[in-house]
Amino acid sequence: MLTDSLIKLYKRELNKLKDEINLYKNETNLWLTTEMTPNCAGNLCLHIVGNLNHFIGAELGNTGYVRQRELEFSLKDVSKKDLCFKIDEVVLVIENTLKQLTEDDLNKEYKRRVFEDTMTVEFFVIHLLAHLTYHLGQINYHRRLLE
Repeated sequence: MLTDSLIKLYKRELNKLKDEINLYKNETNLWLTTEMTPNCAGNLCLHIVGNLNHFIGAELGNTGYVRQRELEFSLKDVSKKDLCFKIDEVVLVIENTLKQLTEDDLNKEYKRRVFEDTMTVEFFVIHLLAHLTYHLGQINYHRRLLE
């Protein structure tokens, strides 16, 4: 089923995110911005985790997670260890949620905003994976630029 493939892809990309975070030799560089990178890697990591906890965990899995999006971009100096722990936690949320989705669930209509076009749950979960990989590429670029 599609959810099995999605779980594998999310795990693969989130493990790459952990690798990128751990590749920073100087932990303070996680929180630096430059003219070319206005969002630092630490905040992008928090954003990815918050986004997935919100849309997959809370919206699709009813986990009760309450998103504080502004903190995803304002929190600073979270340790590598804590960032990786948050990534591991969201992997479990994704796995547990996607395992519960049926083919019928994936084909249901999903609408994020009132005036936005509708889509299926399947389409939105794939969109979220693309969002994750987009920011993962930004983090990779940020790390290589600074180190």
